Amino acid sequence: MKAVAIIPARGGSKRIPKKNIKSFLGKPIISYPIEAALKSKLFNEIMVSTDDEEIAEISKMLGASVPFLRSIKNSDDFATTVDVLLEVIEEYKKRGKVFDYVCCIYPTTPFISPEKLNHSFKILIEKKAKSLIPIVRYSYPIQRALRIENDSLQYIYPENGSKRSQDLELTYHDAGQFYWIKTDVLVNQSSMVTDNSIAYEISELEVQDIDSETDWKIAEMKYQILNK
Repeated sequence: MKAVAIIPARGGSKRIPKKNIKSFLGKPIISYPIEAALKSKLFNEIMVSTDDEEIAEISKMLGASVPFLRSIKNSDDFATTVDVLLEVIEEYKKRGKVFDYVCCIYPTTPFISPEKLNHSFKILIEKKAKSLIPIVRYSYPIQRALRIENDSLQYIYPENGSKRSQDLELTYHDAGQFYWIKTDVLVNQSSMVTDNSIAYEISELEVQDIDSETDWKIAEMKYQILNK
């Protein structure tokens, strides 16, 4: 079986300038997923899909491959992750390289590890699933979510207002770190979520969306706690 790790790292981040190569505890944040992928020994190719020459050079110095730059079409704010993955798969196919599995790894994922990659891939194969998606549990029941309407605070689901938290169904969200999927499934369905996708739960301490400077600081604190 052949597998490719694709790290989508577009330039031009607006909320955090140069986000994908910004220093995270002394190293470019993109170095963490690249190192994890290299150490996992799972991949025939570890590539960074970028439209940015600086990101490309840093990625190559860290050991990743950047055989081609991302197209203009898939470098704007409207291109989806799936669009980028499909472009990479097609470009490799033109060059005579075909892979059985794709692992999409986001560039701002310092909590990723070779152990997680190996364990998740093993589960994917053992369960004969089409894709695997890491998830994290919501820390508070979303069934008791509130909203503000005309300056009035209201339950979105009033029927759950008086229910005990422990009586409500557990819910999860995408951890936003990495995804495994069979290449042919991705090409045919253009989606990470299929009719045979399985979950891979990650603890809240190992997950952090990084969309602001505050998020960045929280991620660094979490990382230091985990790596004491």
